[in-house]
Amino acid sequence: MLALEFPPLSHVVRWPAMFGEGTFYAFNKVALICMLATVMTYLVFILGNKKQLVPGRAQSIAEISVEFIEDQIVKENIGDHHLGWTPVLMATFFFIFFTNIFEIIPVFQMPASAQIAVPMMLAVFAFFCYVGAGIKAQGPLGYIKSSLFPPGLPVVLYLLITPIEFVSTFLVRPFSLMVRLFANLLAGHMLLVTFATLSAGLFTAKWYAIFLPLPAFAMIFFTAFEILVSFLQAYVFTLLLSVYIGLSIHADH
Repeated sequence: MLALEFPPLSHVVRWPAMFGEGTFYAFNKVALICMLATVMTYLVFILGNKKQLVPGRAQSIAEISVEFIEDQIVKENIGDHHLGWTPVLMATFFFIFFTNIFEIIPVFQMPASAQIAVPMMLAVFAFFCYVGAGIKAQGPLGYIKSSLFPPGLPVVLYLLITPIEFVSTFLVRPFSLMVRLFANLLAGHMLLVTFATLSAGLFTAKWYAIFLPLPAFAMIFFTAFEILVSFLQAYVFTLLLSVYIGLSIHADH
């Protein structure tokens, strides 16, 4: 009989530390991926700022990325007068994309965003971005007033609207950013692990090896699909963050 041993979930998303196991400075594969994603994000900025007469391929991609973030995200959702948010949103996009794309890179084969701590910290970062933007633009009291007390409503409705606005603005927004990124990358990672395990189990000289092409083709398909998911999830996170910043800055929303 065919007996496949699937790795437990703890082995799929949790990795032993390279050093410092059991300590606060434990360093594992997820931490390494985050460090490499940070370095790669810095390289994008360095290439984008490089001055040369004929830009190379990497520099051209970096410049196109800056223009895309600036024109399609910052100007559309925050405004022409707030282009200072371009580096922040660009760094957010590329960091998330690089942490995601490691899912299909041999040896690593793990999206850092499938570890809940990474999306959680990104959501906390997003929270401080849009709250800080609102406080800077309107002042602490002005931001709280515009966020919790929408203008033009009867006073009695604030008893219902204000708690809803508080939960929506300060709790649901960061929570939804975290869960959306985490759930999509974890689901994709589990699919790839499942079909890789099936392919390995069917790689045998026995009769049921005739079914090997099915999970193998599925793994190829989902690998290509995860490249698209890695990009889309980075884009959606960055887009929503820009929308939240724009709503915080402009009190007339």
